[in-house]
Amino acid sequence: MNGRFKSAGGAVGGGLLVAGTTSDAGKSVVTAGICRWLVRQGIRVAPFKAQNMSLNSFVTREGAEIGRAQAMQAAAARVEPTALMNPVLLKPGSDRSSQVVLLGKPVGELSARGYFGGSGGASPGKTQYAGHREQLLGTVTDCLAELRRTHDAVICEGAGSPAEINLRRTDIVNMGIARAARIPVVVVGDIDRGGVFASFFGTTALLSREDQALVAGYLVNKFRGDVTLLEPGLEMLRGLTGRPTLGVLPFAHGLGIDEEDGLRVSLRGAVRESVVAPPHGADVLRVAVCAVPLMSNFTDVDALAAEPGVVVRFVDRAEELADADLVVLPGTRGTVRALAWLRERGLADAIARRAAEGRPVLGICGGFQMLGERIEDEVESKAGTVEGLGLLPVRVRFAVEKTLARPVGTALGEPVEGYEIHHGVAEVTGGDEAFISDGQGHSLDGCRAGSVWGTHWHGSLESDGFRRAFLRRVAADAGRAFVPAPDTRFGTLREEQLDRLGDLIEEHADTDALLRLIEKGVPEGLPFVPPGAP
Repeated sequence: MNGRFKSAGGAVGGGLLVAGTTSDAGKSVVTAGICRWLVRQGIRVAPFKAQNMSLNSFVTREGAEIGRAQAMQAAAARVEPTALMNPVLLKPGSDRSSQVVLLGKPVGELSARGYFGGSGGASPGKTQYAGHREQLLGTVTDCLAELRRTHDAVICEGAGSPAEINLRRTDIVNMGIARAARIPVVVVGDIDRGGVFASFFGTTALLSREDQALVAGYLVNKFRGDVTLLEPGLEMLRGLTGRPTLGVLPFAHGLGIDEEDGLRVSLRGAVRESVVAPPHGADVLRVAVCAVPLMSNFTDVDALAAEPGVVVRFVDRAEELADADLVVLPGTRGTVRALAWLRERGLADAIARRAAEGRPVLGICGGFQMLGERIEDEVESKAGTVEGLGLLPVRVRFAVEKTLARPVGTALGEPVEGYEIHHGVAEVTGGDEAFISDGQGHSLDGCRAGSVWGTHWHGSLESDGFRRAFLRRVAADAGRAFVPAPDTRFGTLREEQLDRLGDLIEEHADTDALLRLIEKGVPEGLPFVPPGAP
């Protein structure tokens, strides 16, 4: 442990909140980068996000559901993720309602009005939190306090912008948690979008005097060019706000770090950045991922994109499936809605034609459910019985209780592990083989019928041996001379990406200033920038 820090297990450890001028300013990656940089200094560090709105989630070893961004940040900190790191997770089910996951377990469905302090909007009998969002502040501060008790430092991530003045009264994730825990705040701005100086100044000037007293400085993210050209502006910003800029992080390509919110995915072309490397064999392999509504855990295809010669695209039109060697139906928080969307766009018919021609299709979680014969849903959509695509001998019934698990098994003769997050319970009535077994001939999950595969397990493609075996089967079915590279290690690639984030902080941020903030807290005498909160 760095001697400058208070001892874990005794006194409270240091803390820092990474806020942003906007959503997607880079809070998640900066938080991960600071965590990786700190742990390389021998400091016991943990990530924390009081409240996360995301369709990309993960299951901890104790069976708790948290945001994937916090699981990624825990990996950066080289600690096991726990529910303490993301006590409140909101999983959108529409533009106006979300499932509330509290300390890793779902407690109900709420409208935005109900959650943010209005009346109504909760599922009857499901939750006591409608209209009382501020009551969650005690829960999240307790979680943060426990992490600070057991770690030398906790790096917190905000959400959206701290200057969302319409939501400040019930905020628990930005200045609300910073005020409650008395931790300093660093604001990140994405200069690639433009207007970063106005964003820094405006964000600060719209905060109350008490909130401004916690804002200790700024971090510029995604800068391109000669930093000396930026320095006069940074000095003027300091003159206007009395706060320093603690670093200018350069634009970095190909980080491929887990996205927080699947609702903001672009549907045009490649969404995730594939490895720019020639195929190991003679052919490339083209993967088309159907960008269904409320798409969740689309990070499942990251491991495919990491393979040299595998090209991954997200698509929303039937004609975009024509040249695909593999079509993936990903997870979704709205299986019945996504099924209707596939039919409306002609994608369902295109997928059925592929299956009839023996061309590979893979369904994961909600995608697996859609490939079945029928879905009985009185829980998620409350649509009753709905006909599936009929490509797998599977019947799905939605249960009230959510399955949350971290299973292990065998597939295609290779060890495989994953995680399960679903209400749907699948009854497999046939097929050519189980997707995943226990290695002794007993099915654990999913099935295959011809060239159509389905599983509830997220993350299975991160198991290197299984991924290579699966891609060999796909290439054979697709008639492609594609050969998986024998040395691709997804876990190693992810570690290298996290190290790159740590390098960005170490090389381009004022690390001495960051350490002082984490260890000593909020600086005294930070000036007030008018007009303040209305």
